[in-house]
Amino acid sequence: MITRDFLDELRRLGPVRLMEPMRRHTTWGVGGPADVYFVARSEDELVRAFVIARQHDVPVFVLGSGSNVLVGDEGIRGLVIENQATGLEGPRPDNGWLLVRAYSGTSLATAARRLAFAGVAGLEWACGIPGTVGGAVVYNAGAYGGCLRDVLVSARLADACGRVVEMGPQELALGYRGSALTRGLLRDMVVLSVDLHLWEGDPQVLKRRVRDLDARRKAAQPPGRNAGSVFKNLPDRPAWWLIDQVGLRGHRIGDAQISEKHANFILNLGKARAADIKALIDLVRQRVQERFGVDLELEVTLVGEGF
Repeated sequence: MITRDFLDELRRLGPVRLMEPMRRHTTWGVGGPADVYFVARSEDELVRAFVIARQHDVPVFVLGSGSNVLVGDEGIRGLVIENQATGLEGPRPDNGWLLVRAYSGTSLATAARRLAFAGVAGLEWACGIPGTVGGAVVYNAGAYGGCLRDVLVSARLADACGRVVEMGPQELALGYRGSALTRGLLRDMVVLSVDLHLWEGDPQVLKRRVRDLDARRKAAQPPGRNAGSVFKNLPDRPAWWLIDQVGLRGHRIGDAQISEKHANFILNLGKARAADIKALIDLVRQRVQERFGVDLELEVTLVGEGF
C-alpha cells in the first residue's frame, strides 16, 4: 500500500513521479502506469530507495534499460526504480587478469565497446546487447558464444535491509539466460555492481571484431520496437526455427507482429498493446507444443498487470 509516509521518505531522496506510463521506458513501447516511479542516479540512492520500499512493505521492481521486459497494460503496482547508477572502474592488474568493476546501471553494450576500443578483451560479445550490467547478471546475458558467467568474478548485491553481500557465479547459479534471481532462489535483492576478469588485447583487432558483430547483428535482427529474442533457444534447435515451422513468421495480432526477418522477435508496429504481444506469445507456445511437444521458455520477463 502506498502511504504518505512512504512517499515523503522517498521524496527526500529525489523526485518522485506518480502513475508514470511504462511505455516511455520499455523498448517495446508498451505498458501501463507504475504507481510510483523513482530514478536512482547513484548506488546509494538505489539501495536506499530499495530499502525504503521494503520497510513500507511496498512491492519494488528495479528497471534497467527496459529491453527484456513486457509490462502489462494495467501497469505495475508499487515502486519502479529506474537504475541509473552507472560507472566503470579499472582495468587494473589482478593475478594475470585485468580486473574491471562495472556498476549495475551501466549499459552493457557501452561498457563492452569502451573496453574493446581501449584494448581490453573478453566482453566484446556484448557490444550489441541492449541491456544493463544489472540485467546481465539477472539473465546471464550472452551472445555469439560468450556470456557473463565466463568473465564474472563476483557480483555485489544489497538485501532489503541494505546489507551488501558478494556472490560468485556458482552462488548466483548462472545458467542459460537465467540465474538464482530469475528462479526465485534469491529474493528481495538488488544488483549493485560486478567485478570482471578480462585480459589485454589488440585494440585494432578488437575494433574489427566489434564491427563484425555489429554487421552480423544488423543482418540477422529486425529494426523497430522490440525486446530482442522472446524465447530461449533449445540445446539442439533455435526457437526461431520452431516458430517458422509452425507457420507463424509474420503473423500479426493487432499492431504486434512476429518479425518476417527473425521469427524469435515480436515487433510493435506502432500501437500494439501488451495484451497483443502476450497473445502472440501464447499462440507461439501453443502451436510449438502441439507440433513438437516442446514448451518454449520465455527469455523476456512479464511484469505487472493487464495481460
